[in-house]
Amino acid sequence: MVKCTALDYPLKEKMAINFEKISQAAVRTLDIETQAIAALIPRIDAAFEKACEILLACEGRIVVIGMGKSGHIGGKIAATLASTGSPSFFVHPAEASHGDLGMITDKDVVIALSNSGETAEILTILPLIKRLGVPLIGLIGNPNSTLAQAATVNLDVSVEKEACPLGLAPTASTTAALAMGDAVAVALLECREFNAADFARSHPGGRLGRRLLLHVVDLMHKNDKIPKVLQNVELKDVLLEMTHKSLGMTAVVDDNNKVVGIYTDGDLRRTFEMGVDLKQTLISQIMTKTPKCISPEMLAVDALNFMESNKINGLLVTDAEQHLIGALNMHDLLRAGVV
Repeated sequence: MVKCTALDYPLKEKMAINFEKISQAAVRTLDIETQAIAALIPRIDAAFEKACEILLACEGRIVVIGMGKSGHIGGKIAATLASTGSPSFFVHPAEASHGDLGMITDKDVVIALSNSGETAEILTILPLIKRLGVPLIGLIGNPNSTLAQAATVNLDVSVEKEACPLGLAPTASTTAALAMGDAVAVALLECREFNAADFARSHPGGRLGRRLLLHVVDLMHKNDKIPKVLQNVELKDVLLEMTHKSLGMTAVVDDNNKVVGIYTDGDLRRTFEMGVDLKQTLISQIMTKTPKCISPEMLAVDALNFMESNKINGLLVTDAEQHLIGALNMHDLLRAGVV
């Protein structure tokens, strides 16, 4: 392990931290960026509507380009569009002039981000974009710039000043561009009537995806993993089945595999309190009759809500004729991340 000394950080010993100054800088930054976003509201005008019209009519992909900090914002905008129903991806303009321009087809729409509107790497590929004949939508801070003038439609994202006191680091300008990109994405989302289920299909690994895409059939125990016994079985054999399958319950079925009851760990505790003879008692005598069952098509999150509302930890899964086809407990939902 390397031991650091005061010589490694000479400024640390000399600089007295002024917390009041820190707070003032933070508040000033947020205030400037808030004003930058508020200034966008009057710019939701005919140009914005035209841009959305072009994007909704796009038969290909929305290709977002931008350099530097604008590129980072462009990447986020592309990701937001893609996850809300508008297929999109980001292309680095410097790489575009070295082959990546081939990613853009004549069915696409290009969104270009540039605060100055004079970004050299974008201007270099501008003639090639124009040659393809694809619409170009600008998110540009200088409406009189070369790029803004060349755009099919430009969304003005200019700001009065940057939050950076030097006026150099993109701060308010990138915030404004990001906010305008979000406004476009949400407007398109609503026009497409994109809903939570659609969103979940784009996010199958997220919690929302698991809650909206997973069904009981995806999680339930099937075939020989289902704990079940016939109704004429003795209690001692029932306990062996419950122990072997480890779901804290077992289904009780008739000769046609139709559910006639259920026996759970809770039932077992009550059975012991009654002093029942394990070798002489049939499960049909002590089982819970007409148990609560669910269908395999039910959403896993609905099964969770059903368990919670009924204060139970397990459910049997049946078909329309009450044939046993699966079993599910709370641990299955926990492992799947539904809870």
